[in-house]
Amino acid sequence: MTLQQQLSETTAYLRQQGFGAAKAGIVLGTGLGELISKIEVHKSIPYGQIPHFPESTVESHKGHLIFGYIGKTAVIAMQGRFHYYEGYNMQQITFPIRIMKALGVEKLLLSNAAGGMNPAFKKGDLVLLNDHINLQPENPLRGLNSPDFGPRFPDMSRPYDLELGEKLQAAAGHTMHKGVYVAVTGPNLETRAEYRFLRMIGGDVVGMSTVPEVIVANQVGLPCACVSVVTDECDPDNLVPVSLAEILAVAGKADKVLSGIFAEVIAGL
Repeated sequence: MTLQQQLSETTAYLRQQGFGAAKAGIVLGTGLGELISKIEVHKSIPYGQIPHFPESTVESHKGHLIFGYIGKTAVIAMQGRFHYYEGYNMQQITFPIRIMKALGVEKLLLSNAAGGMNPAFKKGDLVLLNDHINLQPENPLRGLNSPDFGPRFPDMSRPYDLELGEKLQAAAGHTMHKGVYVAVTGPNLETRAEYRFLRMIGGDVVGMSTVPEVIVANQVGLPCACVSVVTDECDPDNLVPVSLAEILAVAGKADKVLSGIFAEVIAGL
């Protein structure tokens, strides 16, 4: 079955299940799920029940697709995302972004947990992404030469929407940092030498997600913005081991603030 046929089947299924036209799409990253409590949920479906959807294998990702409202704004939210390190290919990882676009989503907000390499960033800080460096080994647009998917060579000079970013900063009271996200494969964390290299090439935060989704969002003409939660400080000269439990704990504390910011921006769309 072709990707286009899969997209058509999944879109038809979700419409039958009550997923109406939504204005905003949301992708919630590792340890970031508080926003769901701010959604008036009309429908929640486990990924495993949705035709052609991958299933989340990461313990902290709930794995539900949600349709509901924040204020008067209809939203589709991914309660957990997919990663390359889980074994999925890039077209599977970004499949939900194409589905959101097909269901009428006009704006996309993403979040992630990331390691902070910029020495000015501390645990729990929020970073509005203004650019990225893609070091992942595969591209979600590879092989898609039909105009049905969008332009084959989408421009990436401004991958993150300035207007959405300004709204997020205003809602945060201008307390968010701005920075460049480096996407790596994972799932291991980086060595001291790798952190030095990633900082040297211009990275402020590092993570294992987001960039594939942003590439596809740009291809399909879906303005997007992303906020990273700094969950660990990646100073190569003072590096200490960090566990997933610690990362989730930091993300959970920052999540309350980030969810309020996202909810305010979405309600005003």
